[in-house]
Amino acid sequence: MEITDLTPAEARVWDAFPRGEGVDFRESPDEPSGDGAAWGPERTVRADVLRALLLSVPPQEDRVAGLKLYGAKIVGKLDLKYAVVDHPIRLRACWFERKPMMYGAQMRAVVLSDSTLPGLTAATLRVDVVLRLSGCTVDGPVRLAGARITGGLFLQNAVVRRGSLPDEADEAPLQLNHAEIATDVIADGLTVHGEFRLNGAGVGGQVMLDRARLLNPGGIALHAETLSVGTDLRGHRLQAQGMVNLTGARIPGQLILSRSRLSNPDGVALRASSCVIGEFWLRKAVAPIDGIVNLRRSQVDLLWAEPEVWPPVVRTDGLTYRVLHPHLPAEERLPLLEREEDGYLPYGYEQLAACYRTVGDETAARTVQLAKLRRHRSTQPRHSRAWGALQDGTVGYGFRPLRAAAWLLALLLTGTVAYALDPPRPLKPGEAPDFNPLFYTIDLLLPIIDFGQEAAFAPSGWHQWLSYVLIVTGWILATTTAAGISRSLRRQ
Repeated sequence: MEITDLTPAEARVWDAFPRGEGVDFRESPDEPSGDGAAWGPERTVRADVLRALLLSVPPQEDRVAGLKLYGAKIVGKLDLKYAVVDHPIRLRACWFERKPMMYGAQMRAVVLSDSTLPGLTAATLRVDVVLRLSGCTVDGPVRLAGARITGGLFLQNAVVRRGSLPDEADEAPLQLNHAEIATDVIADGLTVHGEFRLNGAGVGGQVMLDRARLLNPGGIALHAETLSVGTDLRGHRLQAQGMVNLTGARIPGQLILSRSRLSNPDGVALRASSCVIGEFWLRKAVAPIDGIVNLRRSQVDLLWAEPEVWPPVVRTDGLTYRVLHPHLPAEERLPLLEREEDGYLPYGYEQLAACYRTVGDETAARTVQLAKLRRHRSTQPRHSRAWGALQDGTVGYGFRPLRAAAWLLALLLTGTVAYALDPPRPLKPGEAPDFNPLFYTIDLLLPIIDFGQEAAFAPSGWHQWLSYVLIVTGWILATTTAAGISRSLRRQ
């Protein structure tokens, strides 16, 4: 293209490029780019002119060339497919008639902040420094699948909507699947009307989605399967309509969904199965999660969640965690284990008990173990349930030893008083020892103790029935206590 073909607006840009100087067409620094379709020729620049600048114009001596443009109306298609561009591109607050094409290109830096675009095609793009789409309004798919960005990706307060073309109707509006970002993805305040696709991506630093709005009711709001981050995934005050899918994600730092609102009432709202997470924060949720939560087979070092955050159905089979916060009585944590849709799963109880032992709360751990046995009893045949109910009522399956002591004391007092008022007759008069109602009752109650009283005296009438009750009760208490001690020793 010859210089004589340029309009006055394009000539300004052409002259400024070799020196790396900026051209600002805006009437005010805060002028929005959404009205760019109505801008006149005085601020209109053809995309072919920008392409020619980037690919053919050399820099001025001792200067760093660069495209730095504010508030321009860019008409035509900025086609940089497979291009190698050594100059930084800064097109701030611009309005694009057609979606830029950067597929397979190699760039130094690309800044499109506060611009309005019908989409962006930049799959497998290579950027050495930074890609900025902060504050952009994009009415079509942003295709960054497989991109490689040595610096960071910035999407703060951007708005991305579905495309209006027929072939874009079912396409995810924001595509970062299998992208590699060396530092951070900063997307606080981002709004996506449709699926935000991040599966298979690798981020060297953190992914920040604080105050983001991911709106895809009935579908997938955040698709981040096998996502790998270097530090954290932050979603403080995140609003997600649709499933948040983090299956297989690796987050060594913190997964923060505090004060968030997750909603997918007809399906799974949060799927974080088979994940490895350092700290998982669900604290102070705005409302309970609306939809199923799937945490199966995940490994979490610290899980911070109040009981009221959980929905009616939670899948926790194989979930491993070391510490639960806040530290609450076991009675407040146990209802979560009853929300497993597959019914009774002993592993969940063992995991919760182990968590309480980790922090030294043996009382809570015993409460969990007792709840596990009670839940297990409900799944057994009637005769097994009867024996279990007997163990539960007498010694709490061995987890309530003081209950056995109370039973023994009550029976001991009953027998002692009864036999003191009406002593049984001796079997061999003149040879029997002096009768002692206390030790006679102990002989009946405790099968492994023999003070010689039981063998020397024979009760009659209702005292004989009382002796039978004491003998049978003693054996039951001894058996259930031994079973409880055996379980405790196995756990030790």
